[in-house]
Amino acid sequence: MASKTSAVADEPIEVLFALQPKFDLLDFAGPLEILTTALNDAEDPTSKAFEVTIAGGEPNVLSGQGVIVTSQCSWKEAHERLNDFDVVVIVGGNSQAVLDEKAEPLSLISAYAELQKNDPGRERTLLSICTGSLFLAQQGILSGLSATTHPDYITKIENMCSQNVVRGLGDHADIIDDARYVVNNLRFELGDEDENPYIRRKSDAGRRPSNARKGSISFKASSRRESIARRAAMRLGGLRVITSGGVAAGMDAALYLASILVSEEAANEVARYLQMTWTKGVVVDGLDV
Repeated sequence: MASKTSAVADEPIEVLFALQPKFDLLDFAGPLEILTTALNDAEDPTSKAFEVTIAGGEPNVLSGQGVIVTSQCSWKEAHERLNDFDVVVIVGGNSQAVLDEKAEPLSLISAYAELQKNDPGRERTLLSICTGSLFLAQQGILSGLSATTHPDYITKIENMCSQNVVRGLGDHADIIDDARYVVNNLRFELGDEDENPYIRRKSDAGRRPSNARKGSISFKASSRRESIARRAAMRLGGLRVITSGGVAAGMDAALYLASILVSEEAANEVARYLQMTWTKGVVVDGLDV
């Protein structure tokens, strides 16, 4: 896995869920259901698009709702295997205790961002659900980016990001309070929106061609492909950062993730199967690198 360069290079796409004690069960279960349902081929139930690993501090992690989920690796093992994962998902729940104790998954978040900065040739995504975005704010990940969180925590995340600026730890973050999810570092060239259909301010995955699978890798042979050096110069080495609102919004964000790493058709099929309406979020302009 060390030589893996993209989500395309080795199937399936590897996802790590980080579960702190008293995590919110639906923050975990909703996106988990979506990612494990997504298929590369709708006619082939064996063509699972994502492979999930669960990390936690104990073999059995107790959710805030009293349900126990068995972890598959410890925090130490998660750090050791971090390069294996294309996506890291940070869920909400018990957030103040994590912040006060400076506990995991805080250091895991920072390590994943550093991994991307040191290895910008690889496409990686950091996705937070609900108050999981507070952990990203605490670690300075949201500096200079756009983000959202659960509506009840908008003021808190704004204050956290402002405090980082005062302490000289980064730039202001643009907190969007009415978005289902916010995507940073979308991998498409900038340009005139009328001429370039891949510029998306409001998420509209339907404009993506059906053969444009797995993010920027679909355009690998294109002359528009930017160099790895260009990605290295991007914020966080080109790490894709997605924050979402409450638990239902986290499911919308997971559908978006499936749409860009697998296909729009795959995401729509999951939404149909789960009988849910995919409500789109906000996608910040970015470069296809």
